[in-house]
Amino acid sequence: MLRVLQISLITLLFTAFSHAATPAHSDEVICGRWMSADNDLMIRVCKEGTEYRATILWFDDRDDSKDVDDYLDVLNPDPSLRSRKIVGMSVLENLVYAPKTNTWEDGVIYDAQHGRNWNSCAYITDKGQLKVKGYWHFKFIGKTLTFKRV
Repeated sequence: MLRVLQISLITLLFTAFSHAATPAHSDEVICGRWMSADNDLMIRVCKEGTEYRATILWFDDRDDSKDVDDYLDVLNPDPSLRSRKIVGMSVLENLVYAPKTNTWEDGVIYDAQHGRNWNSCAYITDKGQLKVKGYWHFKFIGKTLTFKRV
């Protein structure tokens, strides 16, 4: 009887802890609307297939002379994309959830201010903040953006 109780307890604990690293749980944690720590950028993270992506919902560049809907991706290296609007543009693609590290890896982030693509990864802090890192080949060569859920 004691052996059956031990096995049941171990199974219950394993199930509870493994739930934290399931892909369904990762959707709940990362998907949604996020505002940058500087309150100047709002994105929406969603899942498409097995990959996660983010689109720009709103931004503030501190220039009151122009409406945010008027900003175009003029620095894009692809001339055919230079007329697309910044608002609604996908800026983070191909992130894949890595359950062993509870992070999202192997993504690509687009920097519209410079017209460049960077490698990207993301994670959620203990405080519930989304940290998105853009980097060049090595994670220690990069910049991290912090977002809070809205």
